[in-house]
Amino acid sequence: MAAPLTDLEKRKQISIRGIVGVENVAELKKGFNRHLHFTLVKDRNVATPRDYYFALAHTVRDHLVGRWIRTQQFYYETDPKRVYYLSLEFYMGRTLQNTMINLGLQNACDEAIYQLGLDMEDLEEMEEDAGLGNGGLGRLAGTVPRSMCLSVCQCVEEADDWLRHGNPWEKARPEYMLPVHFYGRVEESKEGARWVDTQVVLAMPYDTPIPGYMNNTVNTMRLWSARAPNDFNLKDFNVGDYIQAVLDRNLAENISRVLYPNDNFFEGKALRLKQEYFVVAATLQDIIRRFKISKKGSTGPVSFDSFPEKVAIQLNDTHPAMAIPELMRVFVDVEKLDWDTAWAITKRTFAYTNHTVLPEALERWPVGLLETLLPRHLQIIYRINQGHLDGIRALFPGDLERIRRMSLIEEDGGKRVNMAHLCIVGSHAVNGVAEIHSNIIKNDVFREFSELEPDKFQNKTNGITPRRWLLLCNPGLAELIAEAIGEEYVKDLSQLQKLNELVNDDAFIRDVSNVKQDNKVKFSQYLEKEYKVNINLSSMFDVHVKRIHEYKRQLLNCLHIITMYNRIKKNPKAPFVPRTVIIGGKAAPGYHMAKKIIKLITAVGHVVNKDPVVGSKLKVIYLENYRVSLAEKVIPATDLSEQISTAGTEASGTGNMKFMLNGALTIGTMDGANVEMAEEVGEENMFIFGMRVEDVAEMDVQGYDAVPYYNSIPELKQAVDQIQGGFFSPKQPELFKDVTNMLFNHDRFKVFADYEGYIKCQEKVSQLYQNPKEWTQMAIKNIAASGKFSSDRTITDYATEVWGVEPTDLKIPPPNEPRKALEETARVLTEK
Repeated sequence: MAAPLTDLEKRKQISIRGIVGVENVAELKKGFNRHLHFTLVKDRNVATPRDYYFALAHTVRDHLVGRWIRTQQFYYETDPKRVYYLSLEFYMGRTLQNTMINLGLQNACDEAIYQLGLDMEDLEEMEEDAGLGNGGLGRLAGTVPRSMCLSVCQCVEEADDWLRHGNPWEKARPEYMLPVHFYGRVEESKEGARWVDTQVVLAMPYDTPIPGYMNNTVNTMRLWSARAPNDFNLKDFNVGDYIQAVLDRNLAENISRVLYPNDNFFEGKALRLKQEYFVVAATLQDIIRRFKISKKGSTGPVSFDSFPEKVAIQLNDTHPAMAIPELMRVFVDVEKLDWDTAWAITKRTFAYTNHTVLPEALERWPVGLLETLLPRHLQIIYRINQGHLDGIRALFPGDLERIRRMSLIEEDGGKRVNMAHLCIVGSHAVNGVAEIHSNIIKNDVFREFSELEPDKFQNKTNGITPRRWLLLCNPGLAELIAEAIGEEYVKDLSQLQKLNELVNDDAFIRDVSNVKQDNKVKFSQYLEKEYKVNINLSSMFDVHVKRIHEYKRQLLNCLHIITMYNRIKKNPKAPFVPRTVIIGGKAAPGYHMAKKIIKLITAVGHVVNKDPVVGSKLKVIYLENYRVSLAEKVIPATDLSEQISTAGTEASGTGNMKFMLNGALTIGTMDGANVEMAEEVGEENMFIFGMRVEDVAEMDVQGYDAVPYYNSIPELKQAVDQIQGGFFSPKQPELFKDVTNMLFNHDRFKVFADYEGYIKCQEKVSQLYQNPKEWTQMAIKNIAASGKFSSDRTITDYATEVWGVEPTDLKIPPPNEPRKALEETARVLTEK
């Protein structure tokens, strides 16, 4: 078999990645050498691979800057409505290759780097994944734990210090540094409330350019870093308490330096709340500053009546919920608006996206903590709640239980503020992120709020960007699709439906199969290098990568692995479809059970991989430090995608969409976006098993008992007994007693109940995998049906149905285009 093309060779074939022009290449080489010499102060004799990466990143950024500035000028001149997506997490992954693709520079950069005698893939690997998600908050330069499981089954947490070498993509904006206040007390007077005697922390903005795809638009992701004021505890410093002054300064700056600790500790909760308020307070000051600039030239004091026509703020889950009382504080205390006017503007400005229905994940802040840290905001929340409850009393007089359930203040087990309730009351729109999830929050979790304001609740199914999750990570498949149906699908993913016409085309089936095999070869080389394990390339790559949590049911997958192992051991000569089971994901730092699950999977893998009887039939690999850049490697190589959460627990998922787009088949429950995937492609083209939402609800009413399943299913009993008896941990026989105790006594996610259906469904998977043509035909149908799950569609839905803005395909003129063209574009946009 011929050696597969490298990604670089595939990229050179793809016109949608840009044109290789002699002038472009020469300009890029010149820029690269200039930055190597004048920015990094190095030459080729002493430069390291990281220096070369930085030189390339700065060169590419040069091509962004003009468009970035031009975009901001265009917004200033046309004064459109601005949308602010307020989130404590932005899990962006690497920036270099994504930027090259979106600017149409990929091929020219590849050629320039090749002519310079360097390897582009080596340079791309030098970039760190930005630690801004999957537990990362704000602009974290510090300790995001990552679970790493070594061959001896030890779970180790390491600091993800992604900024230690600097970040060539961000631009500090010290001129826009803003004060954020904490603690203090509230003074009441005839003029209103004043928040005084506060401690001040400064918020330093860092801007990262976010380029659109081939449209000259470059928007901004603004992150905030905490800084202590220069006079911070100067009194202590002057009286000689130097150490305390330094410690206090560090304490202030810890807001954006470290991940908040385990929630079991009160200090962790205080730091988390500080982080959340810090982000929203800085951002809202910034938004109001920008709004006032747009009003410059008007006579008299600035009117905020048009604020919702110019500003839309999307709250990404409850983490930024303090934005609601903070905007009220600014309007009432600073801008001197009356309460009713301020509240009407605030509600019209905010919209809220809910991301979870798990009770433990819904934020509830202790009143005592708020009273200490943000005393004025607690007063505002109380007043918001009073108005909210007055409305409920008017509609349901005497219904004290309803009032208790719908209050923003919970009183069971200590007074706490329910942040989801605050978000719902303070927003004009509330949405879930998949149809099934939106129905659950509307009909169950927040049913009484939905009954009160039914038009407020919507669905906005999540999406993924095809630029990163196809063009970037799977160039072979991207080019194959472009040859078959043209290149417009990159901007209109619904065009993938045209691939249905090729489902029976033998040549296309062969080409899709070859692309998958090439990706498997490349990823197996990575696995062999990183994990020193030989991979059977004819094996099914069975992949389960996501955050480690009981509801995502990595334990169900683990039981299947043990079952397959036991079947091989029982009858080594029996036919068996080889599998390479790949599991990856991170555990929250204080989540004991998640860490035990990781240890169990790696312990099982250690036994399976070392057993000579098993050989190449079954391998188990746990991916260390699963992150965006690793997802870009594993997803294109995947045959089978595991999406097996308990029905009704996964809000949506986006990994399921990425696998689907890249030609993997899905085994899953009818949960999250799986439901809509099945609607698009047909259940017959997925491997669906397990309880439905109504089955889970009925079982909850009747009471779930794990023991009958254990006693009646011999293979399940054998697997659980092996875990419980120390078969996979002979030196520590009781290592996994917490896991089995949970499975028997308090498994909210009912692993045993779905075990038998899961095993039978996996047998169907193995049966189909033995027919490569039918398997690939089903994969093509999945690719063709994935158009709905583009983030372009998701954002369009938000824009038109939540934010009140109309998307446009107008191109912002590049920096060198004549002024006349800019004016014409502005005129057309204004008319729209």
